Amino acid sequence: MVKVKSSSQVVKKEQVQATEAMAEQAYTVPTFRERAPEGMQEYQRMAAHFGRDLVQLQHELHRMKVATKEQVDNIEITREVKGMMPLRKDYPAEVPKAPDFLVSLRSHTVWEKTPVKLFCTVSGKPNPIVKWYRNNVAIEPLSAPGKYKIENKYGVHSLIISRCAVTDSGIYSAVATNPHGKATSKATVCVRRPLGGGELSHLPGQVPLLSGIHPSKLEVTLLESFGVTFGTEGESVSLVANMVVVPDLPNLPPEAMWYRDDTLLMPSRWAEMSIGGGVAKLTLPHLNKDDEGLYTLCIWTKDGTAEHSAYLFVKDATPTVAGAPGAPMDVAVFDVNADYVLVSWKPPNTTHEAPITGYFVDSLYVDVMLKVLFCINKHLIYSCLVYVTIPDPPTNVHATEINKTYIVLNWTPPSPRGRAPVWYLIEKCVGDSHIWQRVNTAVQLRSPRFPVYDMEDKKSYRFRVITVNKYGSSEPSEPTAAIQKVDPYGVVSNIGVPSAPGQVIASRNTKTSAFVQWEPPKHANNLMGYYVDASLVGSKKWFPCNHRPYKHTRFVVHGLVPGDTYVFRVQAVNASGLSEESQDSAPFFIDAALFGAVEYATPSAPYGISLLNCNGSSMTLAWKRPKNTGGSKITSYYLDKREAESVDWKEVNPSPAAHRTFMVENLTTGVFYEFKIQAANLAGVGLPSEPSKAFACEAWTMAEPGPAYDISFWEVRDTFVLVQWKPPVYAGAGPITGYFVDMAKKGSSDFVAVNAEPVGHCYLKVSGLETGASYVFRVRAVNAKDVGKASDVSDPVCAKALPGTKEIVCGVDEETGDIFLNFEACEVSETSKFTWSKSYKEITESSRVSITSSGRNSKLTFVNAEKEDLGIYSVAVTNTDGVSSSYSVNEEELKKMLELSYNIKHPIVPLKTELNYEILEKGHVRFWVQAMKLSSSVNYRFIVNDKAITSAEGYKISHDASTGIIQMTIEHFTKANEGTYTIQIHDGKAKSQSSLVLVGDAFKGALKEAEFQRKEHIRKQGPHFSEYLSFHVTDDCTVMLVCKLANVKKETTFTWFKDDEEIPVDVPPNPMSGSCSLPIPMFSRKDQGIYKAVLGDDHGKDTSVYDISGKVFEDIINAIASIAGSSASDLVLQCTPEGIRLQCYMKYYTEEMKTSWFHRDSKISSSEKMRIGGTSEMAWMQICEPTDKEKGHYTIEIHDGKKSHSRTFDLSGQGNVQMCYMNYLLSVDRGRVVGGLPDVVTIMEKKSLSLTCTVWGDPSPEVTWFKNEQEVVSDDRYKITFEGGKFASLTINNVYVEDSGKYSINVRNKYGGEFVEITVSVYKQGGDIPEPKLGQMAKPAVTPKPATPAPQSVKTPTPPTPTPSVKSPTPTPPPSVKSPTPTPAPKSPTPPRSMRSPTPPRSMRSPTPTK
Repeated sequence: MVKVKSSSQVVKKEQVQATEAMAEQAYTVPTFRERAPEGMQEYQRMAAHFGRDLVQLQHELHRMKVATKEQVDNIEITREVKGMMPLRKDYPAEVPKAPDFLVSLRSHTVWEKTPVKLFCTVSGKPNPIVKWYRNNVAIEPLSAPGKYKIENKYGVHSLIISRCAVTDSGIYSAVATNPHGKATSKATVCVRRPLGGGELSHLPGQVPLLSGIHPSKLEVTLLESFGVTFGTEGESVSLVANMVVVPDLPNLPPEAMWYRDDTLLMPSRWAEMSIGGGVAKLTLPHLNKDDEGLYTLCIWTKDGTAEHSAYLFVKDATPTVAGAPGAPMDVAVFDVNADYVLVSWKPPNTTHEAPITGYFVDSLYVDVMLKVLFCINKHLIYSCLVYVTIPDPPTNVHATEINKTYIVLNWTPPSPRGRAPVWYLIEKCVGDSHIWQRVNTAVQLRSPRFPVYDMEDKKSYRFRVITVNKYGSSEPSEPTAAIQKVDPYGVVSNIGVPSAPGQVIASRNTKTSAFVQWEPPKHANNLMGYYVDASLVGSKKWFPCNHRPYKHTRFVVHGLVPGDTYVFRVQAVNASGLSEESQDSAPFFIDAALFGAVEYATPSAPYGISLLNCNGSSMTLAWKRPKNTGGSKITSYYLDKREAESVDWKEVNPSPAAHRTFMVENLTTGVFYEFKIQAANLAGVGLPSEPSKAFACEAWTMAEPGPAYDISFWEVRDTFVLVQWKPPVYAGAGPITGYFVDMAKKGSSDFVAVNAEPVGHCYLKVSGLETGASYVFRVRAVNAKDVGKASDVSDPVCAKALPGTKEIVCGVDEETGDIFLNFEACEVSETSKFTWSKSYKEITESSRVSITSSGRNSKLTFVNAEKEDLGIYSVAVTNTDGVSSSYSVNEEELKKMLELSYNIKHPIVPLKTELNYEILEKGHVRFWVQAMKLSSSVNYRFIVNDKAITSAEGYKISHDASTGIIQMTIEHFTKANEGTYTIQIHDGKAKSQSSLVLVGDAFKGALKEAEFQRKEHIRKQGPHFSEYLSFHVTDDCTVMLVCKLANVKKETTFTWFKDDEEIPVDVPPNPMSGSCSLPIPMFSRKDQGIYKAVLGDDHGKDTSVYDISGKVFEDIINAIASIAGSSASDLVLQCTPEGIRLQCYMKYYTEEMKTSWFHRDSKISSSEKMRIGGTSEMAWMQICEPTDKEKGHYTIEIHDGKKSHSRTFDLSGQGNVQMCYMNYLLSVDRGRVVGGLPDVVTIMEKKSLSLTCTVWGDPSPEVTWFKNEQEVVSDDRYKITFEGGKFASLTINNVYVEDSGKYSINVRNKYGGEFVEITVSVYKQGGDIPEPKLGQMAKPAVTPKPATPAPQSVKTPTPPTPTPSVKSPTPTPPPSVKSPTPTPAPKSPTPPRSMRSPTPPRSMRSPTPTK
């Protein structure tokens, strides 16, 4: 290989050769010119005479030679240059280069009406063209003559703004462009107005101030504003905010600015903006997913700015093909070169679609002509001709991007690379094969960056680059490390798809949204953002929450359904694609947030910034925590500062402050500084505080101490409060010896000292406060020199205990014997923590105590309590409204607790119950004892009469550690078991013993009970009563005797007895149903007796006896009275021949019921004047021959043993009672039975029965006889006669048992009638007189609905038109004659029990005959 010399060596050699060629040779005297010595003198004389002229001639000759040579060289060079000019077009003197800012723009803050100059220096080949912009709007100097001046001198570009106005504030940018790329430099210009100028300066990015009507004079109040909005690609969406503007000038509305995330939106065809008429509106006519983000409306107001923000979600449009992915977004072109451009985009989110396998890229050619002026001089060309050499190889060849389809290589151009144009050749080889293959065979690559395609999967490649110019190629560069096409986590850092995000946590926000946050991925790899997905628990279907990558690690998911439970997951996104999904979050129930709204997610602003110390170059600051933490713990604080005369805020601490004090360093002495602070929690950084007052940076040298700080209040009660503070940072000339505390009522500046002598600690309990009053406090520190500066005034505190406040309780653990202090908070939050202190100094790490907290409770446990632990212990609950308490442990109480602790640590087994016994079901006797607690390793033994008992035949011994029960069961309990029983228990260190003496009467009772239970067990082996006889009363007042049966079968028999006589029943009992019942209708005193139920089969027999008498009989009557009294109707008036009758109808009435009548609150006894009685359907009271004295209120009371049921009737409002009676007497012509019929007739079989009575009526009444509600017709056995219109008779010849029943006679004429009932019982010869059969319910006859209305109370003394009282329609009579009356009147059958009395309806008076 031939080594090529460097260009500098060649140039040096050529210069030496040229110098030697141009040098003049020395003159030598010829021989013939030599002089003899004698002639030398003359010669020297002549030479000296002409020497001056000779020297001048020689110099002139040398000059001419040099000039001639230079002229010849120039002619030759010119000729060669002209020959090389065609080559200049193909080989430019310099390599093409994209624009690059050597000197970037710098931000400026200037006063109004002063000029400002922005300048920058930019390089590039060819020379870039620079254009200026303000807030992304091109600056045209001609649009405002004299306002702007743009210059370009010697590569320095400048923009001069003359007489700046406040409206000139903004972001200025210089954009440099040439055919090979574009570069931008930006700077901020802030124009301030002097104080009192009437217009405030503003920071860049905010709304420019208006001219004429300034924003400081406009009051703008936002009313209804846009909320969270959901849209779809291709749709149109409008965001509208209503406002009130004062003054409201139609031609000059307030100026509004719209932002998407942090980008200011400008009006365009894609974003239409309007404001006016109290409405600000932003319309997006054609939504794209790039439009998704947080939209903010900012309007200047009199007090600053009015802002409102809400998120706009844009979901994918319906795909043309089902399952196709959504469109990519944020398409950007970068690395623009003459050879290629790189296009990047953000991948869409995919949830239920198939994974993305690739992309198609389409291009549209746009013809753009750029005019570039090249300037060449001869020096540049000369240098190119003379100094061009072979270039060196490139360096630092590496991959800057690795994708699934290509790898982007980048390298540093060679230096030196000569003056000739260069290009590059790229070679690759597989692994360590050293077989190199040319990559860019068809492309002459001139830029130091190139994407390489066509690589196989799962193979690693190495690359190297060669520099080439017209003179030749360089040596290859150093090869790269092995690189694979797909590398999820990057062989080179920041290359490949990101790793999966970390833990995802969801928390409450609103009732339709959730706050989701997550940990960033470990391998970010040029992260673009995140996609958040959600799924309804149990559905297994995921849906996207955002459709555009979100840059932060927290996101508010909107549009959720209240009451549903969701899980969330997150994917990271970069240019290489999507990461793996994160793990699912815990299921989260959608409900309202703790504080109810989104703005509480971040903390509110800190406040109360104070200066604690200054040494001339640094300041120590303190501040108060935000009043609202946002629902999570505040983790850090960020501080900004500015000089008092500046508007630019500068960050103080790049790393956040963890506490509420901070030393700000690197300050300038004598300068006033202002500060503002922001708090941060898991949700983010909150609002900044108000700027502090200006603090002078001057060293503190005073002798007295500085101010105390961080005044807080604990143990707030109705009459006292504990004030706590932190000592001053600046102590002054000596150590601090104490503190004075001053207080004043809220709103007052009259502070009074609380303590006459200084306290030596940083807390003081202030008592004697007024309940409900608010106070403020301040603290002054004291040293040997003087009392120091007072602290800032505290926040007000109200002297009132929180509802439910509890104090610390001291106790001893019953299990371990440890002494503890326990506190139950009346309120806690999700982020609350319990802070324990001793003497109000926080306990962090201590070997004396241990602290445990759970929920609302926190416990401080002493490890080994001694006198060293005496003192005041306090506890405070963070993130609450001052929940706290304290407790003083003194020597006396400690002694008591130590004694109790000793007893627990050296215990006996505590017994819940002593040794006891019970009789079990089979007659077994169980002896048992229950301890408070037993371990699984407990040991015990039973001793009976000094003899240890073990589990054997007849004895069963066991225990249950979970319940603490130890038991011994004796299966055969006999007289031999009388004596003393003892149990001894050993459980670890604890011991216990319990004894039971079972002798004498106690033993006899136990033995008797055991025998009874043994018999009961035997009884239950066969059919038996699981529930013995009892009674209940049905709704129709029928008494039912019921019992329940067990262990029965089909062959089991069941029999009812009363007084040892079997009770026949119509329907045999069915034991297989599990229960039997005996109905007793119309219960009365005659039903008293001893009832017995007998159950039996071949397995055994069982009997249940029920004595219905005494208390049981009374209970039954009371139960009947309760139902009957509840069903009782109102009292009604009925006129009778004897007078007036008050009637009360009910479901059932019997004289055994406790019924009382009252007249004017006086109880009525039955007499000739006042008769009291009743039927099975009603209770009545008869007033005979009524007079005016009987007027007044009448009341009936039915007592059921628990309460009384009363009904009242007022006779005072019925008119003349005597007149009512006389009017009824006029109607005595109605048909009725005068006498002769008995109530009950008993007759022997085969006798003749004659029922005869006297009737009366005018006209003569019709008579009809009935048997068991069926009409009786005359025949051979039944003979009916009616003689003289007065005597009616029914004769039955040769009666039989079947003739028994209920007979009745119905006597009627046109004025009315009457029913009379007779009960006939026929018995056999020699037999006993029968009684009504039990167990047979009365069978109600099916009768038509009565024609008359239901009885009602009489409201007026005037009776209606007299009509016959008809109970039911009478069936068509047979052809035979029923009575002497020629024309038979309508007949009615004897009414059943459910029918009423034959008296006229209750709603009617006695009918008055027609005159």
